[in-house]
Amino acid sequence: MYVRKRRRPVSEINVVPYIDVMLVLLIIFMVTAPLVTQGVKVDLPKASAESLAEDSKPPIIASVNAAGEYFINVGENQEEPMSAVDLAVIVAEQIRREPETPVVVKGDGAVPYNNVVQLMVLLQRAGVPSVGLMTDSPEQ
Repeated sequence: MYVRKRRRPVSEINVVPYIDVMLVLLIIFMVTAPLVTQGVKVDLPKASAESLAEDSKPPIIASVNAAGEYFINVGENQEEPMSAVDLAVIVAEQIRREPETPVVVKGDGAVPYNNVVQLMVLLQRAGVPSVGLMTDSPEQ
């Protein structure tokens, strides 16, 4: 009679399939990472900056001063600081009425970069398709 030995179960985990899956995921993430962009879409100039055309609509100017207060050149109280929510509501209404109106951000030189970026994000959420940055000419 032939006695058959019973095989003992293997108690080791085969990790080769897991390594294959991890390599595939790594390749997928490496390919898709450059496609994911964060931040505010800004139209950067290709050459030297030019001023707005004389015949264009007057722009909406959203300003932030050194104290971090927001202002806008639309409405009656242009010299009064306003909250971010009020500014977004006013800009959204103006863009809804006249979608071709250019929007420009005017930031004080002493304002932290974060405040200017937050204002640009606020304008983007209000429906502004592109935002310009207001600067002074170097001759002044």
